[in-house]
Amino acid sequence: MSRLIVHSFTISLDGYGAGPNQSKAIPLGEGGEELHEWLVGTRFFMQMTGREGGVTGIDNDFAERGMANVGAFILGRNMFGPIRGPWPDESWRGWWGKNPPYHTPTFVLTHHPRSPQEMEGGTVFHFVTDGIRAALDRARSAAGDKDIRLLGGAATIRQYLEASLVAEMHIAVSPRLLGAGEPLFAGLDLPRLGYRSVGSTPGEKAVHYIIARG
Repeated sequence: MSRLIVHSFTISLDGYGAGPNQSKAIPLGEGGEELHEWLVGTRFFMQMTGREGGVTGIDNDFAERGMANVGAFILGRNMFGPIRGPWPDESWRGWWGKNPPYHTPTFVLTHHPRSPQEMEGGTVFHFVTDGIRAALDRARSAAGDKDIRLLGGAATIRQYLEASLVAEMHIAVSPRLLGAGEPLFAGLDLPRLGYRSVGSTPGEKAVHYIIARG
């Protein structure tokens, strides 16, 4: 069976996955973009965004692993866009433009129905209104033997962790302090839920931790 994994999810040194006051103008909140300095300069990120160059090394190695053997993605509605409540129309098609980097079926958690949205490059957004387990079941059917990557945001990851559905996480810890925002682990007793730290690797601009269940 395919695994549900979290990979390349970045948090601040004080545990926040996004800064405060998220909006269309600052989707990661105040200070949130600074968390991802370890990623945006890598060769992997440059290639993913259609550019040349970028650095190699440990940070790049972890970034590349995040897209290996992935057959489907799950993301919360905030990671699809800034719109709240019922969809006024279908004009908003995601943060990434016409060709998102997923290139596989991608399942968006929402309380409001919307028809599937086919993008360039093979990404199809499916909007799931009946909860995290339904989204996971649909993602497993789409992924086959490949893994399912849970993208976030932090609140969505917490829901799957609370249900002990995540098999493994790669968390990149940035040496930044945000002070406020969206905490990843708030209210979670990870050892009680069956999780343990199984590895840590210092990178060039972040420290990379692997947390696994079982």
